[in-house]
Parts: sequence; C-alpha cells; structure tokens
Amino acid sequence: MLNIPKPNPGPIEPGQRKQLILPILNKDGNLTRLFFIMMFVFILMGSISPSTFLSLDSFISMAYQFPVFGILSIAMMITMVSGGIDLSIVSIANLTSILAAGIMVKFLPPDASLMTSILIIAGAVACSVIMGLLCGLVNGIAVSLIGIPPILVTLGTMQLFMGIAIVITKGQAIVGLPMLFSDIGNGSLGIIPFPLIMFIICIILAYILLNKRAFGLKLQLLGTNPVASKYSGISNSVVLLKAYACSGLFASIAGLLIIASTNSAKADFGTSYILQTILVAVMGGVNVKGGFGKISGVVMAVLTLQFLSTGLNALHVGNFFKDFIWGIALLLVMVINEVSNRFKEKKLVKQN
Repeated sequence: MLNIPKPNPGPIEPGQRKQLILPILNKDGNLTRLFFIMMFVFILMGSISPSTFLSLDSFISMAYQFPVFGILSIAMMITMVSGGIDLSIVSIANLTSILAAGIMVKFLPPDASLMTSILIIAGAVACSVIMGLLCGLVNGIAVSLIGIPPILVTLGTMQLFMGIAIVITKGQAIVGLPMLFSDIGNGSLGIIPFPLIMFIICIILAYILLNKRAFGLKLQLLGTNPVASKYSGISNSVVLLKAYACSGLFASIAGLLIIASTNSAKADFGTSYILQTILVAVMGGVNVKGGFGKISGVVMAVLTLQFLSTGLNALHVGNFFKDFIWGIALLLVMVINEVSNRFKEKKLVKQN
C-alpha cells in the first residue's frame, strides 16, 4: 500500500484562527459569556486570597455546600422553562425534610440493628420524595387546571407549606437523626463528598429529562408558545403537572441533603436560597419568559456563585452585604441577557 503524504496546511493565520473560534463562541453566547464570568470570578477570588481560596480544604468545603442550592436551582429551572416559576421549592424542601426527620426520630430506636435502620431510613426517604411530588402536584393543579398565575400560586403555597412545617414542629428543630443517615451529608467516597455525587446524579437526571425525552421538547415548546403547543396536540395541563411535580421531587432531594448535612430539620432553613436559585437560573441562560434553558448553564452559574460566596467569606464579608451583591448580580444579568436578546432579534430581522 502506498503511503500518500498528506498536504501540510501550514501555520494557521490569525484571520483563519478567528474564523475557527468564532463559530464555537457564537454557538451559545450565554454559555460562552457565563464561562468567562466563572473563570474571571475564580481567578479574582484566587488572587485576592490564594492561601484560603485555592486550598484543598476550601474546594472540599465548597463541594459540600453548593449541591443543596444547586439541586434547588434545577427545580427552579424546570418550572421557568415552562414559562412559570416556583417560589415554594425551599418550603417544600423543609416540609419534606421535616417529615423524613420525624419518621426517623420517632420510629428508629437507638439500639436498632443495621438492617432495621436501613429499612426505616429508606421508608423515611420514600415518604419525603412522595410528599415532594404531592406538593409539586398541588402547584401544578393550581397553575394548569385552575389557571392561577404561577408566581401567585407558589407564593401562596410557599407560605402554606412553611406554615404546615411550623405547626408540625411547633417552631422547634427536629434533632437526633441517626448517624447512618448523617453520613450521607457529611461523608465522602474517597475525596468526593456524597452531596456532590447526589448533585451529579441530579444533573444527569435533569439532562435526560430535558434533552433525551419527549417531555423536554414539549416543555420547551410550551414555554415558547403555549397556543402553538396546544394546537400541535400537546396537553399543556399534563406537561405543567409533570414540570411542577419534577420541581417538587428535586426540592425533596435537596431537603434530604439539608437534614443529612446539618443533622436537624427546621421549618425556616435556607430562606435566602430562593433568590440564589432564581439568580442561578437567570445567570445560567434560562429565559425568564420560558422556552429555553440548559443544565450546563445552571451548573456553571452554581459554580460561579459558590466561588463568589467562598471568596467573600474569606474576606469576612457579612451575609447582609452578600444578599446585596446577589440582588445587584441578578439585575445586572437580566439587563445583559435582555440587551443581548434584543441585539440578536435585530440581527435576525436585518438578515431576513
């Protein structure tokens, strides 16, 4: 066989390199912009406090922290893609975690065998997940069948679920969870924390749900144009029910991680997570009007906020000032996305 030498293309000129890179960067401007923001925040915080921020202990600590609001952000993303919003995810997480904690504390004796402990913990987890699905269905029924705007429905159920949780616990924290369950929130597989593993599993599930199943396409079409979705044969009510049920499911998983890491359950835990999850979804490129959202964008937004939060903690910045920064960041990202979307629309109009 003859070995025909391949022609040498020679060095790539700057103009050619630009032509190769630009299509990749322009493929998704939001993700590209977010990637550079994430790297900028990481480099900035690393340069300000390298001994603290860039240490192995810092990265391990971050891996224990961000999975909770990362999973809650996935729940928020799903409802926002449908054109709605779910302000009750934190209340659902707290209510379902209180249910699981109550079952474990009440029915698991201190001298229980390993098998008994596993069965009771599994039963508590199952009850928590089912409760999360039911709470999500309550939101979905009110939005899809009754027709109440999502922001009003979930604002009401947020207070409802929190009120139920306060009545159950009488405003007190449930403590004394079994160590076998607490190991999930504080243990690790080698150097990889279990909460990070759960977050990765949730990422995979959300990716399959939104990109590899017909439900994801129907959800995006519903968020883009509900009328077109209806006349294409899609049952908008069923899609909305599934969307809010999935939101409740992911919220319950986050609630289980919360009590596993803190070894207690409270009715008012993580009230600041609502703002953070909305910020993550918007920063991750989820269209606030519905119809578009990528799980990769949400992951990068979660990491960006965690880098920023860890860096601010290293600088001893107070929580009140951090809330101020989250609010400014949310407004800034929304303005940037809106300007970018208008620029794209004008560009498409000129091309046509």
